[in-house]
Amino acid sequence: MQFTTASLFALLGLASAQKVHVVSVSSANKTLAFYPDNLKADVGDMVQFQFRSGNHSVVQSTFDKPCAPMNENSNMTGMFSGYMNVAASASAGSIPTYTIMVANKTPMWLYCSQGKHCQSGMVMVINENTGANATRSLSNFKDIASKETSNTAPSSAFGGSSGNSTSGPGSGSSTGGSSGSGSGSGTGSTGSDATQSGSPSGASGSAVPTAGAVAVGASSSMGLLGLAAAFFML
Repeated sequence: MQFTTASLFALLGLASAQKVHVVSVSSANKTLAFYPDNLKADVGDMVQFQFRSGNHSVVQSTFDKPCAPMNENSNMTGMFSGYMNVAASASAGSIPTYTIMVANKTPMWLYCSQGKHCQSGMVMVINENTGANATRSLSNFKDIASKETSNTAPSSAFGGSSGNSTSGPGSGSSTGGSSGSGSGSGTGSTGSDATQSGSPSGASGSAVPTAGAVAVGASSSMGLLGLAAAFFML
């Protein structure tokens, strides 16, 4: 089988272009927060949640019902990481991860379903779009969440892939298997969450290292790089 140089470079370009954003779930200080909690990502980008302490989860909701799974309040499925017990992985020198792919620019509203964590402000957004609707901001989402009377989660994980990452600073290569089905797409909460047009509004500061994004991106591209190398050898 013959492949042109152009084909090889196309495969290598696809591998190197893949971008992975790292979101730390909680911190070594057991804070009830995501770092960053306001993220901008392009279609096709991967978002890897790295669980740093405690026993947390990531669930997708609608904007209007922050502490309930999206599928309870819309015809969209959303995603759920399942509960990730960090202590169970710590002895092996790793941390649990959950990775999703961004399918579109519709805002993804996310929360932790443990206890009253959602009501306590453990929420975040991917691709906030206040340019389309100024009231649909992370600040307002937190305010609505603080008034919710319950905090619920689906019965099983879906929408992404689980794994483990080495726990040292700047690390992030996924070594685990997958769970759930689908791509963890940001399929939207309501019709008023329109296309992306706003600029990043910043994220909460944290001492949690996020340099692992580079390492994760390289790791997740190894399959494509290996494929390109194999084609070159044929």
